[in-house]
Amino acid sequence: MDFEFSARSRALQDRLTEFIRTQVEAAEPVYAEQVAASGDPHFHPPVMEELKAEARRRGLWNLFLPNERWGAGLSNLDYAPLCELMGRNLLAAEATNCAAPDTGNMEILAEFGSPEQQEEWLVPLLNGDVRSCFAMTEPWVASSDATNVQSRIERDGDDYVVTAHKWWTSGAASDRCKVAILLGVSDPDADPYHRHSMILVPLDAPGVKVVRTLPVFGHDAGGGHCEVLFDGVRLPASNILGEEGGGFAIAQARLGPGRIHHCMRAIGLAEKALELMCQRAWMRSPFGKPLAEQGLVQDRIAESRLEIEQARLLVLKAAWLMDTVGNKGARFEIAAIKVAAARVATNVIDRAIQLFGGAGVSDDWPLAAMYVHARTLHLVDGPDEVHKQQIARRELRRYEGLRG
Repeated sequence: MDFEFSARSRALQDRLTEFIRTQVEAAEPVYAEQVAASGDPHFHPPVMEELKAEARRRGLWNLFLPNERWGAGLSNLDYAPLCELMGRNLLAAEATNCAAPDTGNMEILAEFGSPEQQEEWLVPLLNGDVRSCFAMTEPWVASSDATNVQSRIERDGDDYVVTAHKWWTSGAASDRCKVAILLGVSDPDADPYHRHSMILVPLDAPGVKVVRTLPVFGHDAGGGHCEVLFDGVRLPASNILGEEGGGFAIAQARLGPGRIHHCMRAIGLAEKALELMCQRAWMRSPFGKPLAEQGLVQDRIAESRLEIEQARLLVLKAAWLMDTVGNKGARFEIAAIKVAAARVATNVIDRAIQLFGGAGVSDDWPLAAMYVHARTLHLVDGPDEVHKQQIARRELRRYEGLRG
């Protein structure tokens, strides 16, 4: 395995670090003030557009997309440290147009979209002019198994009619979110892996209704996570993404890169939490000496460093395999990092919160918001248990000859 970053990646790391330190971190209080002044937690503050313009000027734009026609053309391995840096600040990914769920949507539009679909939706997304959402999860079925999805995409002459009840549709609360990529059943008589299709649904189409946002641990910000109804939404047949019946395969193609991006950012979250923990340990002195000199605190800091290094190496291995043998060949490593990275981020942030005391659960420090984000990573793109089951089955398969 070769984890050496290219000269281009190293140069981008330096530029991105400087951008986050001098521009993004300085914009955080302005961002919060502008959102608060609007009275709308989903308001898009002008300062974000200023950050995006500066990121484009510095060449820090669409770094996630390996497709050289549309994106930066970086390998997964070269993108890994950049995505980790973005994970250290919750504004950085959007500022560089590398935020989910747009990244996954842009990847599948670049790979599976028709020229017309790319012109209508991919180009505005790449330019940062609009946002998008991904509508797969449903409230009445176990959506961790995508074959359970019940939403219907029914052919009617030259059109399709979409009837669906979705939730946890991230980003749909934003006025800038203009299109959903929806997974639904187009052929109920086909086998479980060819029953589904994906279709592009403009959010202003008749029959689309954002019912509510779903706060996470009381937090409701950005584009939100929404419950959305699609009631007889009539769309032209040209809105089908890829081929009819290919929705499950496209979903799997989307989730591989999306999962590793989540994991890269999770490492950045953990690093930021450890940095804050070490700073706080020297700033507070209960019982006559700094927390940094308490053995229990030192043990937690050491454990955090060990866990971060282990998880980062596993993420880099998965990225290297995706580059060398493809997403399918790296599927078990992707499953492993999905569990490991979320666990590390949650553990380290939790330790930092405990060390901070009451300040750790307040909004005066970023740890509470970081924890909310890290905890959801145990569920998004498939819960930990599904990934662990996949890993266990591979291990057990080696010894299946001993059955009985």
